[in-house]
This record gives sequence, C-alpha cells and structure tokens, in this order.
Amino acid sequence: MATTTLSRPSNNKWIAGVCGGLGERFGINANLIRLAFVLSCLLPGPQVVVYLVLWIIMPKKSSY
Repeated sequence: MATTTLSRPSNNKWIAGVCGGLGERFGINANLIRLAFVLSCLLPGPQVVVYLVLWIIMPKKSSY
C-alpha cells in the first residue's frame, strides 16, 4: 500500500533514501527505482541534480 506523503525512510535507504521514499510513496519496489536511476545516468540529462534536489527537499520520515 502506498503512503500519502513523500519522505525519506530511515530503514530503506542506500545513499540518502530518495529511491526508498519514492518506492514507498508510489508502491513500487525501491530496487526497481534504483535500477531505473542508474540506467538513466547513462543518458544525458540532469538525473544527479534531480536526485540531489529531492534529497534536500524530501523530509526524513519521523520514527515514533
């Protein structure tokens, strides 16, 4: 089940949790998003910049 907010999880992250957060938000396996990101880096474009921006603007998921 997809969550309603976009946030970076504390348990499903490799670098910053961006792909894990996107996976939780849209109900997709985070590893598929990671694979798509790595493959997209082979193409020209601002992928790394978009990742960094998401890292900055996505809040950490509060754990309580």
